[in-house]
This record gives sequence, C-alpha cells and structure tokens, in this order.
Amino acid sequence: MRTINIREVKTHLSRLVEQVANGEPFVIAKAGKSIAKVVPLDKPAANPQRFGFMAGQIKVPADFDSMGRIEIERICGGRE
Repeated sequence: MRTINIREVKTHLSRLVEQVANGEPFVIAKAGKSIAKVVPLDKPAANPQRFGFMAGQIKVPADFDSMGRIEIERICGGRE
C-alpha cells in the first residue's frame, strides 16, 4: 500500500479518490508518520431483489379487497 504525504494528497485529491474507488487504497502521512488510511467503501449489492422475493410462498385470498368491509363500515359509521 502506498504512503503519500499530506501535501501531495491536498494537491492531487481528485485523482487519488478516483484511484481508491478503483480499488487502490493508500496511507496518508504527515512528517513521515502514517496518520490515516484511505480505502474504498463496500459497494452495495448490484441488484437487491425486493419484489417477488416470496413468490409462491404466500396466497392472497380472492376476497382480499373486501375483507373486513362490514366491520370497517360499522366502526366508521357506514357509507356516505
């Protein structure tokens, strides 16, 4: 892993950040003493699956849209 003086980091920050993003971490040094390590963040999953992840495991009743209708109308005072 490369060690780069803080003055050079200040001068070339954009280029160094791009290199880190491409998997090239480095250590920042001040007066020859290592003070920080710059590493890329973990990348999120390429395609997190959300919709359909339980396909075939759950059954929705045919009357789902009207389930509890009578109770809801009773609580809410009927239709207007």
